[in-house]
Amino acid sequence: MTFVIGEACIDVLDKSCMDVCPVDCIYTGLRKNYINPAECINCSACTDVCPVDAIYVDTTVGDDEGKAAYIGDSRQFFEGILDGMTGPVGNPGGAGLRGDIGADTALVTAHPPRN
Repeated sequence: MTFVIGEACIDVLDKSCMDVCPVDCIYTGLRKNYINPAECINCSACTDVCPVDAIYVDTTVGDDEGKAAYIGDSRQFFEGILDGMTGPVGNPGGAGLRGDIGADTALVTAHPPRN
């Protein structure tokens, strides 16, 4: 089980989830936040403070293909090579150690901007 940040976070970037995360496992891209599944301790503190209900447990998506897409998207953010980067984000041990990533996955980049 791990937590995932879905489509509702795109272009919101409230970051209140980051303020309550005890292990600093929520990273910031350009348009969306991402939870590192290898660093998350499944405490659920982030779910209670998200103003757009974008955070959910990966095992609760069922047949919701929209939510399921963001499970793979989250892994891609940490394991793949994002535009403008030479290597994967990986598991640096906390977002504060890495800082804002400055890039998003292809799924998020392709999403129409919210106004």
